[in-house]
Amino acid sequence: MCQSTFDANFITGSTISAKPDSVKQLHKLFPVFLFLAFALPTAAQEYFSQPPSQLITSFGFRVYSGGVVMVRARLDNFTDSLNFILDTGSGGISLDSSTVDRLKISSQPSDKTIRGIAGLKQVRFANNHTLYFPGLRVDSLNFHINDYEILTSVYGEQIDGIIGYSFFSRYIVKLDYDTSMLFVYTKGYMKYPKGGYLLRPSLTTIPVTNSRIKDEETSNSRFFFDTGAGLALLLTDDFVEDSLIFSKKKKIFTTQAEGLGGKTYMRLTTVKELRLGPYKFKNVPTYIFPDEYNVTNYPYLGGLIGNDLLRRFNVILNYERRDIYLMPNRHYRDQFDYAYTGLGFYYINGQVTVTDIMKGSPAEKAGFLEGDIIIAVNNNMTRNIQAYRNLLQQPGEKIKFLVVRQKDGDLEELYMKVGNILK
Repeated sequence: MCQSTFDANFITGSTISAKPDSVKQLHKLFPVFLFLAFALPTAAQEYFSQPPSQLITSFGFRVYSGGVVMVRARLDNFTDSLNFILDTGSGGISLDSSTVDRLKISSQPSDKTIRGIAGLKQVRFANNHTLYFPGLRVDSLNFHINDYEILTSVYGEQIDGIIGYSFFSRYIVKLDYDTSMLFVYTKGYMKYPKGGYLLRPSLTTIPVTNSRIKDEETSNSRFFFDTGAGLALLLTDDFVEDSLIFSKKKKIFTTQAEGLGGKTYMRLTTVKELRLGPYKFKNVPTYIFPDEYNVTNYPYLGGLIGNDLLRRFNVILNYERRDIYLMPNRHYRDQFDYAYTGLGFYYINGQVTVTDIMKGSPAEKAGFLEGDIIIAVNNNMTRNIQAYRNLLQQPGEKIKFLVVRQKDGDLEELYMKVGNILK
């Protein structure tokens, strides 16, 4: 934000035909055939076992809105910890351009290009650096450099980079959402706990898993397994059109979302059912986007499954074995976010600022204007954008806002009734 093939070898025997008058000969042959059938595979039972994996360290993480995971680490000899998003949808590891400038990290141009849902960009690299987590040093890391200003404004905290394949490929990593702890193990044999399910994704740098979705029609497709996406399900326009998954009467809302390259307009609805392995989820909030930059390589992929759904499992990522082990956790039955406001706001220059208002949305009906500065939501004046987003995840609730108008600086109270994409 890939594919590996597994072949199975089968031992087959020749067909033995016999006329009724040669049954005795067949009886003589039959025991020999059984012996071969049971004896031949025994040679394949001898194999070299890996040493058991060992726990290296564990440390805490935080969860942003949409389920996105943030961890902290130090870079090289710099004393301050940096904020990194943990993202299986990243094929490497990266640093924010403003962080690179602030720390005066040297970089080199490259011919490599990265693609995201909102853009295509050639990137520079900062090579051979080291990250320090509690109890763990990860060296020889080559960071590509990208502009994550949009992510910083979404989460209200400086996002210094994204950690992806370059980290996951070196270890076995467990994300435990019950305790908000991340566990890092050495590569090796690991016995997974009971009560879960083993996915066997295709994997080069980003995991790709099969899933079934059902609405007006049912479709099986491949999806990125993307912990860095702060949503439940994302489908491409092409997939939606070709699969006929939705009826023409399906209610769909216009909205916008953020990704590599900035903001992009999307549509928002629900699918009646999504199945991941044996697990079924009903009425899953679903974004639909025009994949202009071919991030999904359609028709190879139909879209991605994001962390607002995946956070409902404690996850073991074992890239060496191409294993992803899912264990339902205490969030498994959490209600999905069905709220719809049509209001886009970001943390800009220390202020929570309105930037987008969808036509016909609750935000437009409430009288919001672009450039409004939100001072309070339901008397909460913390300017904590994560807290504000959580307050707006209550469909049907009437929310009070105190805003400062950009044009004249006047204070105004606005009232908005949060919409519901299920209705």
